[in-house]
Amino acid sequence: MIIDYDAIGMRVKIARIKSKLTQDSLAEKTGLSVVHISNIENGNAKMSLSSVIEIANALSVSVDELLCDNVVHSNHVFNKEAQEILSDCSPYDIRILVDILKSSKEALRKDERFKRREERKNKDR
Repeated sequence: MIIDYDAIGMRVKIARIKSKLTQDSLAEKTGLSVVHISNIENGNAKMSLSSVIEIANALSVSVDELLCDNVVHSNHVFNKEAQEILSDCSPYDIRILVDILKSSKEALRKDERFKRREERKNKDR
């Protein structure tokens, strides 16, 4: 299994900024060094389970919010993110974004069907 430490670090950074904390204050709350917090946010450090929990608690987020890019069953986190994105949109904005989502989903499905056809062709050779 490959763990995407860049994605985890980005989520830590976003949660820290939303919590209006500096790296210094997050380090103080978690007992981790500022350098380690910086390395985590930049995807240059692996975290122990206890560090993940300390950071999640300090930022008042769930662990799955930090790890959702690495966990298969994380739809609830992405649904929450989508709701947050749409929360300040006008009805017009929402219509446009829904149209974009529909088109993107259709393109993904087409691509999946194309890939399956190509795989079958290659298998038959």
